[in-house]
Amino acid sequence: MSSGEPAGIGPDICCALCDEELPARLAVLGDPEILASRTRQLGLELQIEILDSATDIGPHRRGTMQLFEVPAMCSAVPGRLDSRNARYVLDVLKVGAGLCMQGECDALVTAPVQKSVISRSGVSFTGHTEFLAELTGSGQAVMMLCSGSLRVALLTTHLPLRAVAGALDRARIERIATVVSTELTARFGIARPRILVLGLNPHAGEGGTLGDEELTVIEPALAALRARGIDAIGPVSADTAFTPESLSRCDVVLAMYHDQGLPALKASGFGAIVNVTLGLPIIRTSVDHGTALPLAGSGRARHDSLREAVLMAGRLARTAGAR
Repeated sequence: MSSGEPAGIGPDICCALCDEELPARLAVLGDPEILASRTRQLGLELQIEILDSATDIGPHRRGTMQLFEVPAMCSAVPGRLDSRNARYVLDVLKVGAGLCMQGECDALVTAPVQKSVISRSGVSFTGHTEFLAELTGSGQAVMMLCSGSLRVALLTTHLPLRAVAGALDRARIERIATVVSTELTARFGIARPRILVLGLNPHAGEGGTLGDEELTVIEPALAALRARGIDAIGPVSADTAFTPESLSRCDVVLAMYHDQGLPALKASGFGAIVNVTLGLPIIRTSVDHGTALPLAGSGRARHDSLREAVLMAGRLARTAGAR
């Protein structure tokens, strides 16, 4: 489990999670001084045990943090970003991904990072999904968020809205829908996933009146997917896609862009949503929120989403082990 941006709530929620019962073999990646300092600020009495290797990870014990030491570049002040620690944040992810790639750990669960401070340090960084895809040599990684039985996958992730239409093409839609279908079968045990695909424009273009991307790009891609046996429904209008009747027809919604699909999901389950990256050779889950800098060190940050992300990672690892 990565501890995320050291000035944010990542260390807080890792410490809080280690202070409760959890049915997992759980280890945190991060700087021991930063985590010990945050533990004291939060008024917790955690025992930090430094691990030498993954074989030392034992069952989680309440009040104990098993820690893979990754040294920070400098100390961290809650709420105060420091670009000197940007490399540390990325080092934590590299160590975690490496442990999973080598088969030493079953899954990587990530706390939130601050994209802006990493970018200001001179590193091109658009998010965990893209970074881990490059790190693991994945051809196509897909962001999917889950809240109970509702799953929303994204065709594009962190793009300015004006760039979304230009990023859509048939090959991209077919590639991402294929990853979603394959991963829902392999990781979630759904034999033939039903994918509800949203249109890009209002009313799914209304027959070309409000935009022609549905006619020229999305519909041909879905036809090709159906010809290959993938159950792709749509394109449907986003303003009615999240009604109970509509959702009863699918196992996942595929949205064209970030803020098209996620507001409905977060409105229904914020705080307990899990971000799952599909298409990686490793299992990776994450929280559904950001670094919440004003809350860092205050004791007011909730760790519900991190708990759900750890439990989801465990379920996915068991499914993978059963294959």
